[in-house]
Amino acid sequence: MVQQPGLEDIMASEVKRQIASRYFGFRKLIEEDSQDYTQKIREHSLILEKRISFDLMRIYLLLRQEKLIQQFLDLVGIDERLFFDPYLLESPTLQQRIFECQRFKGWSRKGRFIRYFFTCYDNLAFHVKIYDCKLQELAAFHDGIVAEIETFYQQNDISAILSFLRSLGDKQATGAMQGGMEIGLAEGLDQKLKIKVPAPIEQILPVIKPLPSLGEIKGPFKKMLKEAYRLQIPEILVMFDTNSTPCPLRKDYLDM
Repeated sequence: MVQQPGLEDIMASEVKRQIASRYFGFRKLIEEDSQDYTQKIREHSLILEKRISFDLMRIYLLLRQEKLIQQFLDLVGIDERLFFDPYLLESPTLQQRIFECQRFKGWSRKGRFIRYFFTCYDNLAFHVKIYDCKLQELAAFHDGIVAEIETFYQQNDISAILSFLRSLGDKQATGAMQGGMEIGLAEGLDQKLKIKVPAPIEQILPVIKPLPSLGEIKGPFKKMLKEAYRLQIPEILVMFDTNSTPCPLRKDYLDM
């Protein structure tokens, strides 16, 4: 005859089930938040890849000279040459791609050149502002996950849990926690179940602080642009003979 479990066994089993449910339920919430954090990084990185990258590459091509490019970066407070590649200055195909579907305003070619640079900078400053706000949100999200993990470990010490389970009278297994384990393996189990802390946002995406307004640095810009226009190649200047460049019928341009 199969011996029916007693009340003590039933209660011990229920306690183990509740402990396991709380432990793994808490872990699942943290893992879901970490996945959400990773997904938001992918979404917000599109601002960097599709907006800021094209804004910067257009500015690089308008300034053309590496000396002027570095002056620009120093002036606006960008620490590194994001999305800059010397190949950009040598590839007519890539340059055409970057300047497709653009509109220019002004009465002369030089006027259109200068006003278009100002437009590119205004767009860059706007997109950087949005990007910076998103990075601050992600940093706060990351801090929240770190706090959740700290709370989890404060409330779920494996050694204490296993010691309590053994006190219920089951010296061979730890019930629902792991389906059975030998006494003394708490440390190994703790390492196996360790929750990985997601990397801080600054280790994943570049930090770009909000840029000065155009009004603050328009004077230095005009001096740079005078030299940039004088040294610019004919293939770029010819674009400003008209009020626009051709706009291909491709959906991805709606995102630029």
